[in-house]
Amino acid sequence: MSVAAVLVAAGRGRRMERSADRQAGANGAGGHDGGRGRPKQFLQLAGRPVLAHTIDRFESTDSIGLIVIVVPPGEEETCEAEMVRPFGFRKVSAIVPGGDERQASVSNGLNALPSDIEWVAVHDGVRPCVTAQQIEAVIDAAAGADGAILAIPLHDTPKQVGQDRIIQQTIPRSHIWLAQTPQVFRRSLLQEAHARAAAEGVLGTDDAALMERLGYRVVVVEGSPANVKITTPDDLPIAERWLASRGTAAAGRSS
Repeated sequence: MSVAAVLVAAGRGRRMERSADRQAGANGAGGHDGGRGRPKQFLQLAGRPVLAHTIDRFESTDSIGLIVIVVPPGEEETCEAEMVRPFGFRKVSAIVPGGDERQASVSNGLNALPSDIEWVAVHDGVRPCVTAQQIEAVIDAAAGADGAILAIPLHDTPKQVGQDRIIQQTIPRSHIWLAQTPQVFRRSLLQEAHARAAAEGVLGTDDAALMERLGYRVVVVEGSPANVKITTPDDLPIAERWLASRGTAAAGRSS
């Protein structure tokens, strides 16, 4: 399989800033920065930027041939200077600007891939704790279908609630999984799904949703709660603990 990774790191981190503002207000004047001022993918985590950890995970995965990184417009040179060159990453083939929505950012990343790439792994740039084993497992599962995603089963009981906060129904949790990334698909099918969604004005919550609406088979591979997405300042120490527990912090390589 010829597999490339598209690392989507084009968000501006507005939720991170709002959370940091709330923390600072609760702590009084002089609260820690907590993620304000820079996109969250560029914040320091265990001795290197969040995005650098994520790149390292895919750089160290044998099945990944090359990496395209999608960043906020205007941050391409910063990404090269701070995330790629200092760590000697050799699989990064392009750094491209993102769009107004995540879906557009993924499309930009897909368009930057060489024509001979058959499969693509789309991953959130702010999920730095994914492992090479998980990436390989999703790639292997995708080969037997039209695509595969990493996800975790829900352990709590989900409730469907109306706008008035009155419970409408209880949903069997055995049927509910929480989607993560990477999500791996045949490149041609994913590009078709994105083109159809754009033409029909559909905005999906993830790439699997765009594939599902066209009837393609997408299977689930069980992931881990450790594959945390950095969204608020509280997520940074959680991710740092996971990285430290695996020995994959600044001095180490992913495994």
